[in-house]
Amino acid sequence: MEVDEEDVDGTDKLTDEQMDVLRTSDDVKEMLANPAITQALTQLLFLESENPEKDVYMYINSPGGIVSSGLAIYDTMQYIQPKVNTLCMGQAASMGSLLLAGGAPGCRSALPNARIMIHQPSGGAQGMASDIAIQAEEIIKLRTRLNGLYASHTGKPLKVIEQAMDRDLFMDPREAQEFGIIDSIISNRKTPQSSGKQ
Repeated sequence: MEVDEEDVDGTDKLTDEQMDVLRTSDDVKEMLANPAITQALTQLLFLESENPEKDVYMYINSPGGIVSSGLAIYDTMQYIQPKVNTLCMGQAASMGSLLLAGGAPGCRSALPNARIMIHQPSGGAQGMASDIAIQAEEIIKLRTRLNGLYASHTGKPLKVIEQAMDRDLFMDPREAQEFGIIDSIISNRKTPQSSGKQ
């Protein structure tokens, strides 16, 4: 059976209910790598073109990924007209946590047993000393940029973000809410979004 290259995206086969849902999940190498990133960006832009007034729902279960790919999704979330609601199911680590935090204010949530992790970017370099120096400078610029984005979405001072991102910082939903990454904790579709205070 031959597969039509144009049908791989699958966007044209989604029902109205499915159109509201954009999933960011599975293995980071698959979800935040180029073919998948192109599909995610296309879906966001498609949902906007279908109805710019209708909210988009992004369900996140991601261990993270390539910074440039994550920033492409993040920038598109900020660019489109619809409000992007984010929900962490499972985990939102590394770049996944930035996507979670980058949802529309008041529309960022997590399920009760989700885990959220933030940290500074990492990478490796090899080659001539001058090339390694260029790569080191670039990763420091990325760290500064990411720290600024987290500060913007959490309302935390930049110094607090820098300290928190120095090493892996794991949070449960309550801690992520207190940190400002999410706005609420929800347990099912029928209950209103919880402030997490009991």
